[in-house]
Amino acid sequence: MVPTGFANGVATHELISMNSLTIFALAFLCPLAGVFVGMTFRRQLPEHHLSRESTDVIKLATGLMATLVALVLSLLVSSANSFHGTVENEYREALANSIQLDRYLEAYGPETREIRTLARSIVVQAFQQRWPDDDFGPKEAARATGREPLIDLERRILELTPTDAAQKWFQSQALQLIQGLVRVRQLLLSAESGRPMPPPILVVVLVCSAAIFASFSLFVQPNPTVVVALGASALAVAGAVFLIVELNSPFGGLLQISSAPAHAALAALPR
Repeated sequence: MVPTGFANGVATHELISMNSLTIFALAFLCPLAGVFVGMTFRRQLPEHHLSRESTDVIKLATGLMATLVALVLSLLVSSANSFHGTVENEYREALANSIQLDRYLEAYGPETREIRTLARSIVVQAFQQRWPDDDFGPKEAARATGREPLIDLERRILELTPTDAAQKWFQSQALQLIQGLVRVRQLLLSAESGRPMPPPILVVVLVCSAAIFASFSLFVQPNPTVVVALGASALAVAGAVFLIVELNSPFGGLLQISSAPAHAALAALPR
């Protein structure tokens, strides 16, 4: 039976998208809130708090904080992008292994026809549950065998009786490559959780960005040019946070891995 996580593919995609957009909005509003706080305090602070010496110290502190936030964001974006690329490469490799499994079973002999059909059914089920809006052919129903499909597939391969060295080799290779199907399902299941951004880091980034923008607006009279500049900067911070969240969810969200490789792999498997 296909894990229940696959059945929630659409809901998972919408949840991840909603979370990333919510975090984007939060990351955009926090700096703007800092701007509002800075402008409000500017009118209430005594004049000597805004002396040249005080201004220089605050600018130095703000510059240090901005550098640290920029460093954290750049490292998180780089890490998330590497994670996304690694998962995509493993996913393509797993699909290739699934195709190679079918080729070895075909080379074994005609007695593997039913096993190849079962392997293809497992792959199609996984694809249909993960991308329900894509056309992967007729709906595949779960087989009532009482066993997990991949375990049933392995048992059937083990039950083959090789008659020569070639068949024995193809059987052993097929048992190794069946891990490709396992990997496909594991990677697709990762859409449910992804690799969420650690909440403490997110909180620190948002708080620091609010403080930085508060200091920006503390020493300048508000005008349209300043507001536009601060708004664009806040948008850049929010965009970086959005990228981190999206790239950490390879099979969900707005930047999810395409289903095109799945279609290509399915086209290479005989019906």
